[in-house]
Amino acid sequence: MSRKIENLLHKVLLEEGKMEYSLYKHELEEHIDYWYEGLKADRDDFVFVVTENSGHVAMVLIMPDKTVFVNEAARAKLAEFWQSNYSTNLQRLILMIAEELANDSLFVNGVKTVDHKPPKRMWGKARL
Repeated sequence: MSRKIENLLHKVLLEEGKMEYSLYKHELEEHIDYWYEGLKADRDDFVFVVTENSGHVAMVLIMPDKTVFVNEAARAKLAEFWQSNYSTNLQRLILMIAEELANDSLFVNGVKTVDHKPPKRMWGKARL
């Protein structure tokens, strides 16, 4: 079962397959406040959740200002955040996501982003 879900996730998340809005409404929408509170408590930059049911996939991405992106919009926002690492990150995560979903759990992932700016140099006197 996990392998079948893994293939489905690959198609939907990496090959831009279709997601089901009705699955989002049925399994994800009612939990948005709960995940939002977790995002705030953990000080995450965003949280995304993936579900699968009967060969259909749905996804939600929640921002700190409580903006909610659903399905293809969530995938696009995740790709925007991860830019050139989107494909690599998802290839690493898909097996884990598939295992969670095969065990009748939702995949919930809070994300903290890293600022890639080089640190400011601090010049001071050398100590002898």
